[in-house]
Amino acid sequence: MTAPRHGDEVAEVAARLGALLAAGLPTAAAWRHLADAETTSPGLRAAAEDARHGRSPAGSLAVLGGEWRELAVALALAERTGAPVGSALAAIADALREAEAARADVDAALAGPKLSARVVLALPAVAVLFALGLGVDVIGALQTSAGLTVLAGGCLLYLAGALWIRRLAASAQPASAVPGLGLDLVALALSAGLPLIRAQEAVAEEAAAAALPLDLDAAVALGELGTRAGAPVAGLLRAEASGLRRRAAADAKVRAARLGVLLLLPLGVCMLPAFLLVGVVPVLLGLLTSAVPV
Repeated sequence: MTAPRHGDEVAEVAARLGALLAAGLPTAAAWRHLADAETTSPGLRAAAEDARHGRSPAGSLAVLGGEWRELAVALALAERTGAPVGSALAAIADALREAEAARADVDAALAGPKLSARVVLALPAVAVLFALGLGVDVIGALQTSAGLTVLAGGCLLYLAGALWIRRLAASAQPASAVPGLGLDLVALALSAGLPLIRAQEAVAEEAAAAALPLDLDAAVALGELGTRAGAPVAGLLRAEASGLRRRAAADAKVRAARLGVLLLLPLGVCMLPAFLLVGVVPVLLGLLTSAVPV
């Protein structure tokens, strides 16, 4: 059974918490119900204890790191400004699910090449054992200078292929931060009645406290645009954040599809030649040394 992904867990907590708060439950009661439902998460139990004693749960969540920091910043900002946090939690939950779906696409693209690499790694041992069973002196052939050179070359090619696959996989992974999170958080602060500058400052301060890197340049530009045009700035920010998430999800699908093709390169350039050098050439050398006594 596949273990739940970290981002999926945070998304589930954010969605449940938003629904409980929207239903009118006090913050402490909502966290208590979450902690009862998620008994395996010490971080949630610590956050529930904080809420029960009148402390902010954001600190306990920020300590967990990863996507938990994004949830922590949204909660801390809502507590600081008095803004309704339900819509922000729903947006964070949706964005985290989209990011995890993109990572799942990358994992699916990697599944075939990873299995092929494992098979290629096992085949030389099978070939050598088969040759030994036929009486071919493969071990002796590998102890010669030519055999050692072939073995070293095969190992280097396999290592290069593994590193190449890892690098391609890393380049296809989506960014860890929720796309448009800064825009959603500024919109959340604006919904509490803060002016634009103060809303941006509050978001920047809470993000810095949780060690969460956020780019607020787009929020500043859209805020200035909305102010000049007399349009609701919070609506502009939320619409732009939603658009960023849609584009990020589409880009992730394209990267995952491209990855499935690109991964054929290290298999063909490194892995298969490594198999030939480690699994086939030593057998041929063993046959030659057996047929031609030194």
